[in-house]
Amino acid sequence: MQDGAFEGRETVLARIALRFTSWTERWIPDAFVFALIATVIVFALGLAVVGASPRTMVSSWGKGFWELIPFTMQMALIIITGYVLATARPVYRLIARLARIPRTPRAATLLVAVFAMVTSWLNWGFSLIFSAFLAREVARRRPDADYRALAASSFLGLGSIWAQGLSGSAALQMCTPGALQPSIRAVVAHGGLVEGGIIPLRHTIFLWQSLLSVAVEIVLVAILVWFFTPTRARAGTVAVPDAGAGAGVPEIDRPRTPGEWLEHSPILNLLVVALGGAYLVDHFVSAPDALGALTLNTLILVFLTLGFLLHWTPARLMRAVRDATPATWGVILQFPFYAGIAGMITYTGLNERIANFFVRISTPETYPPLISLYSTVLGVFVPSGGSKWVIEAPYVMQAAHDLKVHLGWMVAVYDLGEALANLVQPFWMLPTLAILGLKARDVMGFTFVVFLALMPVVLVLVWLLGMTLPYPL
Repeated sequence: MQDGAFEGRETVLARIALRFTSWTERWIPDAFVFALIATVIVFALGLAVVGASPRTMVSSWGKGFWELIPFTMQMALIIITGYVLATARPVYRLIARLARIPRTPRAATLLVAVFAMVTSWLNWGFSLIFSAFLAREVARRRPDADYRALAASSFLGLGSIWAQGLSGSAALQMCTPGALQPSIRAVVAHGGLVEGGIIPLRHTIFLWQSLLSVAVEIVLVAILVWFFTPTRARAGTVAVPDAGAGAGVPEIDRPRTPGEWLEHSPILNLLVVALGGAYLVDHFVSAPDALGALTLNTLILVFLTLGFLLHWTPARLMRAVRDATPATWGVILQFPFYAGIAGMITYTGLNERIANFFVRISTPETYPPLISLYSTVLGVFVPSGGSKWVIEAPYVMQAAHDLKVHLGWMVAVYDLGEALANLVQPFWMLPTLAILGLKARDVMGFTFVVFLALMPVVLVLVWLLGMTLPYPL
């Protein structure tokens, strides 16, 4: 991959990205401060817009504060198991081979961005962790590349197309029986119009309109990345964190006692692999919908089982988990505060007030872009990774019936806005930033450039493509 014709020429987009980055490095606080600021803003909105009493707001915050504890543990395990898998010697060798491909800073940043986007369509958890490791390895091999741009590019899958892919929460919830409350299914069914209130994936992520949106986003983001990459002269570099225990680092400890021999023997690891593998095979074979069987818990078990296999011995696995654990501190600290924000929005009815505003000013043609915009705005305050669809689905889908808009397209519209919020909200950047040893302020200048370019394109796409779809499906 060569871009010699452009090397040394600073593009306008690169200058804009660097100016944004300079501003964010100076003025943007840590991601945790975002959570605290959002808490204050939502508290004030509840008082002013809904007319809730301070006691009600406090109660709603406290009630919501603990509701993401299981999800917090799941996300911590996604980071840990992803780290464990990525630092296993066979996997890290593959990452290292990919990192050798680019020959210039622009090619390096483009490689990371395209890898992040393609893999995020397959699975966002895989993309979040592996893209960060790829960016880190590329930075080692291309020290002339801007480390901030590489880091930002590794996150662009979560900021563009992940929710329209195979692990998109809303689409999986709509096609999986039992994944949503009966009351929501009743809204979608609309008196039997949509059988069982179930919307298959062929009417959401596999619509040709959705696939076209994904293709447009990949091409546009790739072009943006190519042109926002700073030249060698202005590249920002930092000390790249160590690769980790599994990435080819020699074993130091050797078994000295019979007890330690078990730690360095593959026997127990292979037994766990057999147990986990048998369960996973039975889980997917017996599931009525294989895609619906791919849940967050299943993904964690897949990663963990592969980690047992690839690290081969308990000693190597334990070392990898130990090295991965520090990367989870941001998630553990911040998720409860975002859960509190979600509580204040939902338990006071603030979400319905906001949604009803958009519905009142909508037509069948303008409803999709308005909901996409709404999903983006709400995603800044509640970066749920798609789980807030449970809250929004009843009134979003009811309004779609009232306005005679394609129901599956509204799921895709929600997903498009959900992903865009990640470009300006550092919440989901935390695992990536922890692996890369950076702060949100280091990368948000670049992601904000992508947001500014992608937002109007997404709104136009959902408006135009929505008019090609019939009601209800």
